[in-house]
Amino acid sequence: MAGVVIGLALLAFWLFSLFDVVTTPEDEVRNVPKPLWVLVVVLVPLLGGLVWMARGRPRAPRAARPVTPGPGAPKGPDDDPEFLRELERRMRGDDVS
Repeated sequence: MAGVVIGLALLAFWLFSLFDVVTTPEDEVRNVPKPLWVLVVVLVPLLGGLVWMARGRPRAPRAARPVTPGPGAPKGPDDDPEFLRELERRMRGDDVS
């Protein structure tokens, strides 16, 4: 019974790897051309799939870290006291311009 489960798991991994290679855009494949990756995964099922996952699959895009303002700098217009005073003056009609 354990052999059947292991066999099904290997088959599932092989199918996943093959599907992943086939559906990956050509320009995102790393190291070798896409047709060669297909051959590697088909001919050497377990090892080919592992090598594809490690060396051929596109890397996940890295999320950009948000830039935090320096110390003492306002984070937005509503955090700037001078902006708020000017806005209050304009709302009251004290605008001299």
